[in-house]
Amino acid sequence: MDKIRYFDHSATTFVKEEVLREMLPYFGINYGNPSSIYSIGRASKRAIENARERVAFAIGAKTKEIYFTSCGSESDNLAIKGIAFANKNRGNHIITSKIEHHAVLNSCKSLEKMGYDITYLNVSSSR
Repeated sequence: MDKIRYFDHSATTFVKEEVLREMLPYFGINYGNPSSIYSIGRASKRAIENARERVAFAIGAKTKEIYFTSCGSESDNLAIKGIAFANKNRGNHIITSKIEHHAVLNSCKSLEKMGYDITYLNVSSSR
């Protein structure tokens, strides 16, 4: 029997068993809003901060450098606009391609409305 091959890992992928075990309590028992003041929310907040510390340690970063986002689009938006705003004094020209993900293109269009100079490059075959 042929083995099934999954090639869309950029969209979604399976959750590793050890990650699922860590997360399971927060899907059904400790589901509190981490921004709230009640105990179940504070427990969720502690878990997020613990995860932030673990990720930072694993990659040699500072905890204040770790941000959790809900999806790739939110991450693209945060990265592009964050870099643009942080480096505004160094210029406002951004270069991207016309075939980028909509999250990238929409972030660039938003920056364009704010006065940034965006260049959208065509792409061509390497043949």
